[in-house]
Amino acid sequence: MNRRRRRPYAAATVTVACALAVLASPALTLRASAAPLPPPPPKKTLKEVRTEIEDLYRQAAAATDAYNLAEERTEQQSAEIVRLARMIEGGRKRIDTLKAQAGATARAQYRNGGIPDSAQLVLTGDPQLFLDTAGRLREGAKATTDLIAELTRAQAELDTYAKEAGDNWTKLEADRVKQAQAKKDINSKIDAAKKLEGELAAEERERLRRLEELARQRAQTKWLGSGILGELTDATTPEARKAIENALAQVGKPYVWGAEGPDSFDCSGLTQSAWAAAGTPIPRTSQEQWRLLPRVQPKDMRPGDLIVYYKDASHIGMYIGNGKMVHAPRPGRNVTVAGAGSMEILGIVRPS
Repeated sequence: MNRRRRRPYAAATVTVACALAVLASPALTLRASAAPLPPPPPKKTLKEVRTEIEDLYRQAAAATDAYNLAEERTEQQSAEIVRLARMIEGGRKRIDTLKAQAGATARAQYRNGGIPDSAQLVLTGDPQLFLDTAGRLREGAKATTDLIAELTRAQAELDTYAKEAGDNWTKLEADRVKQAQAKKDINSKIDAAKKLEGELAAEERERLRRLEELARQRAQTKWLGSGILGELTDATTPEARKAIENALAQVGKPYVWGAEGPDSFDCSGLTQSAWAAAGTPIPRTSQEQWRLLPRVQPKDMRPGDLIVYYKDASHIGMYIGNGKMVHAPRPGRNVTVAGAGSMEILGIVRPS
């Protein structure tokens, strides 16, 4: 009798178990068919982060050179357009004056009754008057010919000035576009580098800084190990000493791309400003300084010379003697003194 009473409870238990099995089966099916998640990407080492940050800052430096060159050209083209505008204005005034002179000649002929001077000469019966009139005729004819020639020349010059002004305006607009693109590239690279560095913990950032310094020290040690200092002299010119003094006076001021002083500098802005203080103008960008200034052999380097770094000439510093140079390193750093061989050297140029 007790067994019969338990049967309904046993049946209910079986029913509940079956229902649970049915409800659970879709989830089991989903879990079984779902693709496994890919493993997370491996975390970059500090060495890899340092390399990536340095590459980004070097790309920003190259874009800064492009910006500075475009800026220099827009300034030159703007000045040239202003000069041509003045020439055009002067040419127009000259043409107005020449036209007024031509009008006066025409009015004088009209006052003579419209009879050409040559006809009046034939009609005269006075020999002396004939000779005097012939002389004036020759002078008048020459003056008229000269007037026409000058008017033609003035008009041709005016046309040339107008064409040059148009060409310069076209170049100006093209360089403005290059400036805008270079500015966008610079900010993009700097933001990416800052983001990478900002993702590091404070301890990792300090280790990154030590890694950078260690790499510089190793490069400098290797450079000095070549025996280069034994070949160099600290003798230099008064102009170079003045340029060095000016550059060293900027130590501690921040790097700002596109800056030429007096409160901040980029690398080529510092070298250009220092040599300008010494009375020697040099090109604005590191690439132009490398391309246009006289080159010297490493063994002939002397204080005041400019050391160009990396294959794309994207960085530059000033040699100050004793194996050292002064430079504006990169965004986030200040103008400082460093080992002259602490980066990959492309070559050396001499402003004076």
